[in-house]
Amino acid sequence: MRIDASALRRLRVLVHGLAVLPLLWLPWGFAAGHFSADPVPELLHYLGIWALRLLLLTLCISPLAKRFRLGPLVRLRRAVGLWCFAYASLHLLAWVLLDLQLAWGLIGEEIVKRGFITLGMAAWGVLLLLAITSTQGWQRRLGAHWQRLHNWIYPTVPVVCVHFWWSVKSGWIEPLAYLLAGLFLLLLRRDKLTRPWR
Repeated sequence: MRIDASALRRLRVLVHGLAVLPLLWLPWGFAAGHFSADPVPELLHYLGIWALRLLLLTLCISPLAKRFRLGPLVRLRRAVGLWCFAYASLHLLAWVLLDLQLAWGLIGEEIVKRGFITLGMAAWGVLLLLAITSTQGWQRRLGAHWQRLHNWIYPTVPVVCVHFWWSVKSGWIEPLAYLLAGLFLLLLRRDKLTRPWR
């Protein structure tokens, strides 16, 4: 099977179309009563879990491209990665605006004192840096350092999984499933994980 430029464009459109669907579902979800009377924690979970899913999907692309000899598929990583960052940013924005209501003193205190929030902010900082430098222009500017920088996506995965697990009030099966999936994907890319700064 061969993926030409036209097929790649269609796949990119498909990626964007599928990635926006969870956001389009939100108004209907609220209207249909899928959220409780206190919807903020559920909204935070919803946005965060989609960020995590897209992060794991980003890690799936290279192994799939290699396994099925579909090299052009790796060009979809940027689109998926940017959507991951978008959902992570919405997750953060919902926490700042809806949960803590722009109480900046409390926000700073929470980041420092609550470990899972510290991890989440650290992971978001990495995703922000990777999103900013994801363009070809930045790739040319940074040269070999670009790949070294973007290898930090690999250690970020367990950080996000632990952030999720630590934030869950009850139940461990779902966070464990995501953690195991993340560790499996990291095992496939263990060469990158052992030298993220090289």
